[in-house]
Amino acid sequence: MQPNDAIKSGIAHIEQNLKTAITIQELADMAGYSIWHYCHLYTQATGLPVGAYICKRRLNKALVEISEGRKAVDVVPEYGFDTYAGFYKAFIRMYGCSPKKYLSLYEKRQSNKFGGIYMIAERELRDAIAHWDVPQNLPLNDVYILDGAKVSGNVWMLGDDYVLKTGERDRLLKDMRLHKALAAEGFTSAAPIGTKTGTDYLDGERIYTLMRKLPGGPLSETDRFGGNRREFGFKYGQSIAKLHHALSAIEADIMPDEKNFYEQVIGWAMPNVRKQNDQWSMGLVNCFFTDYAEVFGEIFDQMPKQLIHRDPNPSNILFDGRDISGFIDFDLSERNVRLWDPCYCATGVLCAWQGVEDIQKKSPDILRGILHGYDSVCPLTAEEKRAVFYVLCSIQMICVAYFESIDEYKELAKTNREMLRFIAENKPLILEIF
Repeated sequence: MQPNDAIKSGIAHIEQNLKTAITIQELADMAGYSIWHYCHLYTQATGLPVGAYICKRRLNKALVEISEGRKAVDVVPEYGFDTYAGFYKAFIRMYGCSPKKYLSLYEKRQSNKFGGIYMIAERELRDAIAHWDVPQNLPLNDVYILDGAKVSGNVWMLGDDYVLKTGERDRLLKDMRLHKALAAEGFTSAAPIGTKTGTDYLDGERIYTLMRKLPGGPLSETDRFGGNRREFGFKYGQSIAKLHHALSAIEADIMPDEKNFYEQVIGWAMPNVRKQNDQWSMGLVNCFFTDYAEVFGEIFDQMPKQLIHRDPNPSNILFDGRDISGFIDFDLSERNVRLWDPCYCATGVLCAWQGVEDIQKKSPDILRGILHGYDSVCPLTAEEKRAVFYVLCSIQMICVAYFESIDEYKELAKTNREMLRFIAENKPLILEIF
């Protein structure tokens, strides 16, 4: 199936099944793509990850039915929300305002949409671009064909240097607050370019903002693994700490969900890992699991929590030259222990290496560098320093359980099993970091 047809078919399927369970796997299977490739195409076309898009459409449909007179307590369970409070919080996180305020702002602004994608002709985009003092003849890329008309989701590349965005007013304003908070921490952020009248965005039938493309890109494996590994890790750790300062500044506006990955590990990941431990002879002894449950269970609630990136793996961290310039692929939906991000970065770096030998040789310097870099900007508490080993184990157990459940990711499950075994065997070394 061609990419445009695959996305169009997926959108139609979602629209027809908003009141039933929808999995990314079934959408990818319908299109004939892997989950990874389908998710990549979908985000490019709609401007949202698949799960976020489905949630958005359910929020919209539920709100329509409520506005037409149905009781909210009857409507929201039909769209997968356990309570109205859950619906309300998800709505604010998606749109930045309450359902009532949203209706007052947008009920008279009916956009021409197909399944939630803005059907915007290129001429309209060009009219919007005219409000900025940039070359007007630059090519407009990532514009998809749906129903024979030139349209896109809500993000377009203008030439090689600019990004044009449109979407819900409050969500775009929220994004701009994030970019400004990142800029305040010294990152090269995608801050808005002022229009000819000096405003941060164009406010009309739709809201538009224009930003410069972020410079740089992820480090290659050669650059990432060569040279002074501890110094390189220190840069990662410092930058994640500065990112956390920026995320803390906007957390009250985001209203993220509180996550408890300790419960996720105990209730789901650990039983799965126990089975794989027997199946693949991983060598994890029983006291590994009991120690995790008892010690980490004791200190988990004492650890500082905040809005986190959730996925600061090396591919989402940009370098401009030898210095980190910024971060990409924000979800902004999760409040969790802040130690998750530096530990996740460390495991992401280490799991990219092929072979246990490389991991054993290089991981101590990388892990030490990341954690000490983070600690130099955001001092870790005694509980956090004690918890490093258990957070690393948590991340690996979740990855092992998840990747083993998907056929095309089973090789990744193998890599993560090796990493989990290595972490367990080197507990004394990890505890010595602090």
